[in-house]
Amino acid sequence: MTADIVRIENAAGAADKVGAVIGESFHDLEVSAWIVPPEDDRRRVLPAFFSLLTEGALAGGDVYATDDMSAVAVWFRSDVPTPEGIPERIEAFAGGHAERLGQLDEEMAKHHPHDPHHYLSFLAVLPDRQNEGLGSRLLDEHHARLDEAGIAAYLEASNARSRELYLRHGYHDLGSPLILPDGPPMFPMWRPPNP
Repeated sequence: MTADIVRIENAAGAADKVGAVIGESFHDLEVSAWIVPPEDDRRRVLPAFFSLLTEGALAGGDVYATDDMSAVAVWFRSDVPTPEGIPERIEAFAGGHAERLGQLDEEMAKHHPHDPHHYLSFLAVLPDRQNEGLGSRLLDEHHARLDEAGIAAYLEASNARSRELYLRHGYHDLGSPLILPDGPPMFPMWRPPNP
């Protein structure tokens, strides 16, 4: 089954639709279980968290999806500041899980590069559509724009499997893995432009 790649516009409900795809796709990841251990809480908290961050990308970045919404990619430009009030909004829906989200953010900030780049915050494919090349197609869509403009890309791979995907797309490890307290490693990665 093929799907076209579309750019998601900043319209009512768009962030929630994207957040739901990411929440379902990431539900069983080790880092997701570290952030929100109880499964029922995870089903509620993570889509809200991903929707909130997607709002920022829709306002100052790029969001792509397959036309059937089975896969999404959420990109931020490094020159766009983080919107105000994010921690308070997270606290409102995450409650006690906000602390782990804060720890994750702090660890990620320590590794985040300062050179100009686009940041791939999320690349998510619904479980029943994985291994069809949809993630690669979403990467290729934005990489073509980055290469044309001479802009690098950065991300944190959430596990060894996703790290392998990114290595195949021209990324390399950037420093040592990000280590969460009593949690899984994540892998900071950088992709120089490929003119």
